[in-house]
Amino acid sequence: MWTAVKVLRGRLSAARSAHALQSRPLGSCGGSEKTWTRPSGFDTGLKTFNSLTRQKEPLIVAREGVATWYSCGPTVYDHAHLGHACSYVRFDILQRILSRLFGITVVHAMVITDIDDKIIQRGWEDKVSPSTVASLYEDGFKRDMTSLQVIPPAVYLRVTDNVHHIVSFIERILKNGHAYATRGGDVYFDIRSIGNRYGKFMGAVDCHVEPGKSDKRDGRDFALWKKSKPKEPYWESPWGRGRPGWHIECSTIASSVFGSQLDIHSGGIDLAFPHHENEVAQSEAYHQCGQWANYFLHSGHLHLKGSAEKMSKSLKNFVTIKEFLQSYSATIDYSDGSMLEARASLRTISTFIHDATAYMKGHLQCSPVQEALLWERLAEAKSSVVKALADDFDTPRAIAAVMNLVYHGNCQLQPVSKCEGGTRSPAVFGAVLSYVRDVLDMFGINLLHSEVRGAGVGGACGGLEAVVEQLTHFRSEVRAFALARQDAPTPGSPTKPGLYPERRPLLRACDTLRTDLAPLGVLIKDRGATSTWELTQSKQSQRDQDEDKDQDQHKDQDEDQGKDKDQDQHKDQGKDQ
Repeated sequence: MWTAVKVLRGRLSAARSAHALQSRPLGSCGGSEKTWTRPSGFDTGLKTFNSLTRQKEPLIVAREGVATWYSCGPTVYDHAHLGHACSYVRFDILQRILSRLFGITVVHAMVITDIDDKIIQRGWEDKVSPSTVASLYEDGFKRDMTSLQVIPPAVYLRVTDNVHHIVSFIERILKNGHAYATRGGDVYFDIRSIGNRYGKFMGAVDCHVEPGKSDKRDGRDFALWKKSKPKEPYWESPWGRGRPGWHIECSTIASSVFGSQLDIHSGGIDLAFPHHENEVAQSEAYHQCGQWANYFLHSGHLHLKGSAEKMSKSLKNFVTIKEFLQSYSATIDYSDGSMLEARASLRTISTFIHDATAYMKGHLQCSPVQEALLWERLAEAKSSVVKALADDFDTPRAIAAVMNLVYHGNCQLQPVSKCEGGTRSPAVFGAVLSYVRDVLDMFGINLLHSEVRGAGVGGACGGLEAVVEQLTHFRSEVRAFALARQDAPTPGSPTKPGLYPERRPLLRACDTLRTDLAPLGVLIKDRGATSTWELTQSKQSQRDQDEDKDQDQHKDQDEDQGKDKDQDQHKDQGKDQ
């Protein structure tokens, strides 16, 4: 259950940061032509930051209602870490927004790099084949994505399954005059052949020089095909036995799925140069086109707390996704500041969902609701969310609009001990609840109410909830009996009518039960004459009670002003804001 709750909190935190895709200037490599051509096609009504132009551009797709999307997947030589998680979750949220709010079908393809120097090295270290290493960590990656509730792409494609396509792709680049083969069996892309079109994503440093042999024509040239070394995996090719270079795999596989034109390409900012730069060069050389991918979306790094270093396997400073889900770590910024903020937001939403549901069922007695005001706030929230997300996927502003709606809903759910009658307004709360759940689902926070209450309990979840429901109902009846007031003073008692003295132990027993259940993960909140409940992580529920002691402890307003000290000490739990 705690793991699922952390996923939800992590998703809300990622949703807040999904808008913060990399927008810093990438610099240039002298003289590069970076003219971007606005694509022809269908305007989605959205604007998004495009790394090709370093500014927001209207999102125009080639086919109405459809967006083609390619992303660089993992190199599977180790477990995916939290930096990877941030990137994949952020782009998952953007794809959900496109499809669920704007009605755009996203056709997403992702490559799995299952042959690479690091995979080969890991196989030597573990004394297993590279294919065994790749299979192990590919399976782990997919399990991690499932745990993070990332929607899988339409298709995963492995490099090793597409080597024959890669060979054909290289042959055509050679034929088009943009590559050359060496006597040693390597094939390199010829940077000079494309003139000054190279450098769209270049950092503010000198042009990158890829390590290689002296038979390269230009130090910037990069490998399309590499001759295999002894004991390395290899494939037959016109240039001898070898294997693909790193960059060529993405160009080939993306082209095999989407052809000569791609709407959106995404990845981490560390892939912008040289990987995406070389992808563009290869693909445009192959297709003989001026603009292969129309939009590049880049996600920024995840940094360690108090450090400028990014989280990276090469720096050996990473926390794996599995480790994060098993044990909440406060060593990273992601789980320190933003996770605490997400935790508070989710708790507020969860409280509203429980209270609004209780109100709709008639279990929560409240002051008369300003129904017209809530309908107005709901309409405003819907409009604000659409406007925010259409403006470069501004998720923080969208979440703020939802939280404002929840705030106004909570303001209307003020519990009272006695209901004086009057018109109830369950329909407006039903509409607000449905909308809040729809937005959460769009962000990948699916069925928050059920997840927080019973995630991870498995098949026993329904039974456990039923037991807690019956227990809470029984406690409420005992509590109502204990809170009943006398119509006349007790014979011989100098006090005015009030609670029956002999029933006070029942009130204390009800409070004790509520307190004792909190560390076990059952949080009972008394709302006037009724009570609501939720299942949550045990330590968290205790922390919730400690933090909100003054708010959560209920106050029974006794009409008798002369009640004794024991009666004064009994408090009715108030509204959890």
